[in-house]
Amino acid sequence: MEFINKCFINGKWVDAVSGETFSVYNPATGEVIGSVPFCSTIDAQLAIKSAGDAFLPWKKTTGKERSKILRKFYELIISNKEQLAKIMVMEQGKVIAEARTEIEYGASFIEWFAEEAKRIYGDIVPKLKAEQKLFTFKEPVGVVAAITPWNFPSAMITRKIAPALAAGCTVIVKPSEETPYSALFLAKLAQEAGLPDGVLNIIFGDANAIGDALTLSPEVRMLTFTGSTSVGKLLMEKCSKTVKKVTLELGGNAPFIVFEDANIKEVVKGLLASKLRNGGQSCICVNRVYIHINIFEEFLKRLKAEFNNIKVGNGLDETNNIGALINEKAVNKVNILVSNALQNGGEILYQAEIDRSSPCFLAPLIISNNSDNTLIAKEEIFAPVISLFKFENEDEVIDRANATNYGLAAYVYTEDMRKAWRVSEELQYGMVAINDVGISSEVASFGGVKESGIGREGGRSGILEYLEDKFIVMR
Repeated sequence: MEFINKCFINGKWVDAVSGETFSVYNPATGEVIGSVPFCSTIDAQLAIKSAGDAFLPWKKTTGKERSKILRKFYELIISNKEQLAKIMVMEQGKVIAEARTEIEYGASFIEWFAEEAKRIYGDIVPKLKAEQKLFTFKEPVGVVAAITPWNFPSAMITRKIAPALAAGCTVIVKPSEETPYSALFLAKLAQEAGLPDGVLNIIFGDANAIGDALTLSPEVRMLTFTGSTSVGKLLMEKCSKTVKKVTLELGGNAPFIVFEDANIKEVVKGLLASKLRNGGQSCICVNRVYIHINIFEEFLKRLKAEFNNIKVGNGLDETNNIGALINEKAVNKVNILVSNALQNGGEILYQAEIDRSSPCFLAPLIISNNSDNTLIAKEEIFAPVISLFKFENEDEVIDRANATNYGLAAYVYTEDMRKAWRVSEELQYGMVAINDVGISSEVASFGGVKESGIGREGGRSGILEYLEDKFIVMR
């Protein structure tokens, strides 16, 4: 297994200037799998200078030239899928099958934006005077800072760097300190694909110092962040000092609404696919499950039966379908949410039996809730905990689903297509899935409303975030 124990600045594998390092742990075993540089302000400044120096030469390359490099990058990711997947399992904890799927999903953004690099069009604007010509064309924003989370340590990076590089921007990535190795291996492959020195830089360490350096630097012209809403608000405020462009993909509190006429077999299948993916550690996974009161008992019976097939353990074991949570802090948070629900009239309806060899393994459970005011109804659970609520009519459940500051993803199950359209339009969410949970792909824009974020990733919209319009009037 190849672990790169350096950061990546200006095409070089380097230590932190201070020489400090920090350890990276396997959450399934508690073992140290390596140590990487603990970067701080001076390292961030070196990365900013590197990206700044590389920007003009990279900007001047053609879309076709950038496309060829990105296409090669994509091919290298796919050919190294197994090694990337094993690295991810060891540092993040998810099961190997899901890790392989994430590598393919992440690579799809590289492939998609490799093509979009050749399709950055401008406009000829109708003139107002006979002697004028009016044009707009697209220019890359400039140096981009990308701050990415631990839950999808490969895909959250590729989803940001692919459109940025395709647009002609240079990038500094600060991945989570929990999961640096996926990012470093991606940088290695990007370099092998022919990406010039300085175009992509990877640093990690002191989150506050690096964050301040990236947000306050006038040379960094855009920040793209995926993470919690509280941190996103803080970064947005700091970016205002230099009026940076920002895209924020923040928290969610996804409702999963099951109407009386729904196909219960398909409902349970979709619910488990969403809720148990990555052990529930996803911003778009189901958070609040609203079941029509008339089908609640039948639904619960089918759901309990499926729980018998869940096996929790080390992600490298192909027979397991849920791995470890990222750390003990995550497990403790879930226990607090569940305790609060139980104190407010909730009831544990089913709990799976699991291997408890690691404190980061959490037993999947089903809990009923009697109150929309519990913590588990208001906060992201980020665990394989299915929280059930009953409802009686359409207007009621729409109001309850919208009663949150978040607005990322929502799910609706019904066989009545009139109802499906009606409800999806009333839900205050950036993305709504009807009778399905496959809500994210490289071909569609991903993002939320309200406090779930600003901007979109993926699809035709994705590359536009990294471009600015320039208008030219010629007499």
